[in-house]
Order: sequence, then C-alpha cells, then structure tokens
Amino acid sequence: MAQFPSTSGASGIWTLDEVRNALMGSNWPLQLGPSTVIQSFTTSSSWTCPTGVTEVEYLVIAGGGSGGTGGAGGASAGGGAGGFRTGTGLSVTAGTTYTITVGAGGSPSTFNRGSTGSDSIFSTITSTGGGGGGTDQGGESSGGNGGSGGGGLRSGAAGSGNTPSTSPSQGNNGGAGADAAPAYSGGGGGGAGAVGSNGTSNFGGNGGNGTASSLSGSSVTYAGGGGGGARYSSAAGSGGSGGGGAGSNTGPVAGTSGTANTGGGGGGAGYDGNTPYALGGAGGSGIVIIKYTQPATNTTAIFTGSGSWTCPTGLTEVQYLVVAGGGGGPTGSGGSGGRGGGGAGGFRTGTGLAVTSGTTYTVTVGAGGATLQDITANNGSNSVFSTITSAGGGGGGAPGGSTGANGGSGGGGSNNGPGGAGNTPSTSPSQGNNGGTGQGDGGGGGGGAGAVGGNASGNNGGNGGNGTASSISGSSVTYAGGGGAGGYSTGTDGTGGTGGGGNGKHNGGSATSGTANTGGGGGGGGENAAGGNGGSGIVILKWA
Repeated sequence: MAQFPSTSGASGIWTLDEVRNALMGSNWPLQLGPSTVIQSFTTSSSWTCPTGVTEVEYLVIAGGGSGGTGGAGGASAGGGAGGFRTGTGLSVTAGTTYTITVGAGGSPSTFNRGSTGSDSIFSTITSTGGGGGGTDQGGESSGGNGGSGGGGLRSGAAGSGNTPSTSPSQGNNGGAGADAAPAYSGGGGGGAGAVGSNGTSNFGGNGGNGTASSLSGSSVTYAGGGGGGARYSSAAGSGGSGGGGAGSNTGPVAGTSGTANTGGGGGGAGYDGNTPYALGGAGGSGIVIIKYTQPATNTTAIFTGSGSWTCPTGLTEVQYLVVAGGGGGPTGSGGSGGRGGGGAGGFRTGTGLAVTSGTTYTVTVGAGGATLQDITANNGSNSVFSTITSAGGGGGGAPGGSTGANGGSGGGGSNNGPGGAGNTPSTSPSQGNNGGTGQGDGGGGGGGAGAVGGNASGNNGGNGGNGTASSISGSSVTYAGGGGAGGYSTGTDGTGGTGGGGNGKHNGGSATSGTANTGGGGGGGGENAAGGNGGSGIVILKWA
C-alpha cells in the first residue's frame, strides 16, 4: 500500500492522479539539482576540491608592474598589466587542496625601472607579473618584460608582453617613449587587450586596455596598462581600462597606482624640474576566480574566498556557518607596554535558513584586520551570506590606556584600558565576547567566540579567548579564537585562543597572525615587536 508522501520521501505504488494531487499539495519529494559555486580570491589562500567536482573554469590575473620614477632627464613610463589567463575545463581532483597565489603589484622603485608585479598561480596555471615602466634613473629606460610589458622611456625599448609565452596570449607589449621636447614622455604599459600607446613629443602614451570577464557573475574588466608620464605639464597618458593607473605630468605628483585586484599597471611619474623626483604608481594586485558545478550528491559548499552560490532546484533551506575576519593586534615601538590582542571575527551558525531555488546568493568572506603601529589595530571585515552578517573582530588597543575596539569579539585593551565589547552589533545567539582589560604594562587578550579575553596581570599579557567548534564541514574544527596580548619587560606574552588566535610578542620579533579562514584575532606586539594581522573568515553551507 502506498504511504502518504512527504517532501523527504514516498513509498509504495502510486497512480498518476495520486502523484499529481501530492505534487499540488507540495507533498511529493523533489530531486535536488546541482549547485553552482563561484569563489574569488583577493589574497593568497587555498581551496580543497569538493567531492564530485572534476573540472573548473578559471581566471588568474597577476600583479601589475609599477610605473617608473621621474628623473633629471625626464618623466617615466607606465607599468605593464599583470598576465591575464582564463579558460574552462581545467582538471581538478576531489579532495586535493590547491594552493592559490594572488600576486602583489610591483612597488615603486626610487632609482630604477619600475618593479615587476608578482605571479598569480592556480594549479597548472601561472599568470606572470606585469613589467615595470622605464625610467631616466640608473640607465633603465627600457620597459620590463612580463605578462604585459612596461612602457619604454625616451629612446628605451618597450617591454615585451606574453613573457613567458602562453596560448592564448596573457598580455601585450608596452609602448615606446618619445625622445623629443617638450614632453620627453614615457610609453604606456601594455594591457591584456591592447598594446600600450607610444609616447609623443607632447603626450605620454596611454596604457593598453584590459579584457573583460564575467566569471565572477558580472562583467568586470581586468589588466589595464599604466599611462606614461610626461614633463613640464605636457599631457600624461591615461591608464587603460581594467585598473591601469594614469601617468603624472608634474614632478611632485606620483603616478596613479593600479587598482587593487585588477592587475592594473601603475602610472609613470612626471617631471617639472623640481626635486625630489616623484615615484611611479604601484601596480595593482591580482585576483584568482574559480567556478564549478557541484553534483546533487555533494551537499556542502565551503567558501574560503568571496564569491556566489546558486541554490539547487528543490532546495528550500540550509545550515550555515558564517565567521568574519579577526581583528589585528597593534605593533609596538620603543619601551612602551604590551598591546592588546585582536578580537575574533563574529561566529554565527544555525539551521533552517530559508533559500530560494535558482537564486544566486552573494557570499562575502571577510579579510582579517591589519596591524598598525602604536594605534589601535584595524578591525576585521564582515562575512555575509543572505540575511546573516557576522561582524569583524575588534582591533587590539595601543599604549596609553587605549580601549580595544568593539566587534564580533572585542579587541583587548592596553595599559589599563578596557577591552572592546563583543557581540557588536548584538545578535542572538551571541556572535562573540568582550576583550580583556589591560593592567599595568600588559595588554588584554582579544575576545573569542567561546570565551572573553584574559585580563593582563602586571607585565603579563592576557590570553586570547577560546573559540567555538563546528562540525558543519564534516569534521570538528574550532574557529574564532582571540589574539593573545603582548607583555612587557620580564613579563610573559599571552597565547592565542583555540580557533586560530595568534600569540602575543614583546621585546623584538613578531606576534603571530590569526590563522587564515578561522577568523582568529592577531597577537598584540610590544617593545619593538610587530603585531599580528587578523585571520580571514569563512562561510560554509550545508543542505540535505
């Protein structure tokens, strides 16, 4: 005999009319469809290939090259864009953890050609950093080679793009400079979509345009070249579309930096007879994006970078874990006391969160907060899925009785300063705890998801509050531990809380940063010891 169906099961033999009536009453089990996942990595990280996934689409953009520095003889050239590589059908192996490297943009150089950007890497795909722009300093007027080449200055050669060679090409050549008055201009850096323009006697060359990609879910242009600089207020080159920085045409003004996470080249510096000579713009950092389809049998999605998730057919609710980025711990200098530990990122988890089939949800994974010297460190960034927002952890307090910052969990105080308030803004259940109080010359520990941060005792730094365990990923993992605080003189440093909290450190060296993708707070520094950055967050979804 047929048993009355539910959304989770039906047994027995059914007539077509009975099936129709059950479907109309929303009492017939639906087969869940596959889910589409997009993850964007703006900093280096890792990705574990889910069960049932055998191939991915990818976009790998390297860091852009920096623009050249102005000199006595003229301006400088634009930096080349980072290499642009994209494709489909890249084979991956379920259960394998892949290292993801996101290349930094090249830093401006005082007396040399602009610096080459750093490579970005995923699996077998390497995109090469953009070449630096040529300069009048140090005999380095030629543009550097790279993913796209840097522009040349005056009679210097333009840098070659697509170096090393890939197919399809990862970039283009830079433009040549002009060895003619009044501009004595630099060429534009090459872009993913076009060569850099040559400079002229009156204009700096424009950066080559980048190339658009919709892999992130919307059309974004990446890898534009930096504009060439000019002198004596002649027109500087514009940056190419896709994050290329504009050149400068006056000595005190640096070239514009390439846009972060586009791989744009930095703009070349200008020159107007004044010193000090201006620097070229820094190259923009790269990005790695992957997209894949999980089969219906795989019902967990783990996001270690921001992206999106398309709800499978037939699914109406999910379990979730949303952990924000942890707060940073401050850096110490001189003979001042210990700094507070960074607070853990907010920790929120639950079941029965309503979702709609076919809807694409944005997933935001918060970055950890950066350490700052002698002032309260930065808070971590929020992590978000649907209606659930976990707040970034509060930064640790700095000397002079500074209060730790409020956040998902609060940062520890410093030198008799109170700890920051956790669970800010308030959620139920609570997303975190308060930071510990600084006492004497020791800092307070950052709050954790499972416990308040420890108070300092004399010259001893407080320990970070412990985090909270979750098994949503399929194994028990502890997240959102607070950062330990720095001590002072003969005192001890605080240890980080379980769940990725960093240890404090004083009297030279460096505190420990919060562990990536745990939301752990960074350890506090003290007495010439660097503070730790907060750990990035994570978002995990699970459904049946």
